[in-house]
Amino acid sequence: MDISQITDYLYVGGLPRAEDAETLLALNVRLVISMAGNIQPDEALTQQSFKLLWLKTYDTIFTPIPIDLLMEGVQAALPVIQDGGCVYAHCAAGRHRGVAMGAAILIAMGHSAQEAMQLLHTRRRAADPYIWYIQRRIRLFEKQWNNRS
Repeated sequence: MDISQITDYLYVGGLPRAEDAETLLALNVRLVISMAGNIQPDEALTQQSFKLLWLKTYDTIFTPIPIDLLMEGVQAALPVIQDGGCVYAHCAAGRHRGVAMGAAILIAMGHSAQEAMQLLHTRRRAADPYIWYIQRRIRLFEKQWNNRS
């Protein structure tokens, strides 16, 4: 399984398979956030004791990640984390979309965008939060998160 522990409550990685469900449960993952666009999560993952949230997004310079989907993922993640559970954010390869969601969760937990990107880059070798179109979404999320009423 292609997974990296970012914090004690956050994992980021690539697309999980059905046989990865037991590993996720053993890691205390209670929410899986799938940022895969056209890759439907394995049906076996929907039949586990964790929640699966599929936020269909794409990873191109022409289709930026919608900030409202990052907000939706964060709103689902915060209660899980506050209850002592872990979150697994993923996309196909765990480089951009899953990393953007991981950064949004870290920002919501009190990190700055810069701290979140550095932490993800350090803890996940494949992560590329600094590519301009992903970094732009992370920084915009930070601004909107900090300015919410």
